[in-house]
Amino acid sequence: MVKVAVDAMGGDHAPGAIVEGAVAAVKESEAVKVFLVGKEEEIKKELAGYSYDSERVEIVPATEIIEMAEPPVMAIRKKKDSSIVKALQLVKEEKCDAFVSAGSSGAVLVGGQLVIGRIKGVERPPLAPLIPTEKGVSLLIDCGANVDARASHLVQFAKMGSVYMESIMGIENPKVAIVNIGAEEEKGNALVKETFPLLKNTPEINFIGSIEARDIPKGLADVIVCEAFVGNVILKLYEGVGATLISTVKRGMLTSFRSKLGALLVKPALKKCLKSFDLEEYGGAPLLGLKGLVVKTHGSSKASEIKNTILQCQTFKEQNINEKIKNIIAKTEEE
Repeated sequence: MVKVAVDAMGGDHAPGAIVEGAVAAVKESEAVKVFLVGKEEEIKKELAGYSYDSERVEIVPATEIIEMAEPPVMAIRKKKDSSIVKALQLVKEEKCDAFVSAGSSGAVLVGGQLVIGRIKGVERPPLAPLIPTEKGVSLLIDCGANVDARASHLVQFAKMGSVYMESIMGIENPKVAIVNIGAEEEKGNALVKETFPLLKNTPEINFIGSIEARDIPKGLADVIVCEAFVGNVILKLYEGVGATLISTVKRGMLTSFRSKLGALLVKPALKKCLKSFDLEEYGGAPLLGLKGLVVKTHGSSKASEIKNTILQCQTFKEQNINEKIKNIIAKTEEE
């Protein structure tokens, strides 16, 4: 049984969407148990509207909430009875295998490191979401945890990302690329120029060189390495373009009787195509390199994304990703 601690109070639609997603995950997989952490009465009120296996949904009371605007470090240290801290504590004490939150990104990132701690040898834990591409999905690493990363950090990101894509997505010998402004090795800023030769000489990964932003949606690389400033810009642009494209296509199909008729004919195929570019389908972004699994979902997450993220934790645990990351980092230290 994979036990997942869920921050029931985090996100724009909490606790309603969080509880709904948790119940959906438990119904879909008999191998999952969810611990909903937060204000007990509010969670009970939401649960009252669903039928579910009460043996696999448990409430863990927490009286405080860390708000989005609060300074993360201070909030984690002062609000010991917050839903985020109490849920992280469950993972630290090994009462749960994973933690999921749609709440404050800063608090989740800081809390993961302060409460759970890093795997020995991991310099910086990166946030790594899956993003849709023409060929399936790619892993964008880092997208928000380390804005001022060093070259050695990016090399570790590449190794951890390769382990993730091979184990979770089943991609053998995943292709690794570094985000750059051109394909030539001599291009890029100081960080990219320093990191490129290091990745080139890292035997544990299949490094294919640079990737330009326009080629990311084509799926030319399985693991896309960058520091968090660049990664976050790519992710947010992806989200914005995706949402705008879907909205524009829908609006265009309703402009005339002929377009509406055409829309009826292409609707099944179009729906499937657009769904593949919906980031909610891929769950949250794991913070790799910690002693326990921490997954951050979008603040605007609806029930479907919460459900997918919880099920993602099950796969992560079953594939023993942390142990594999530990081994690849330890191997590097020995060398």
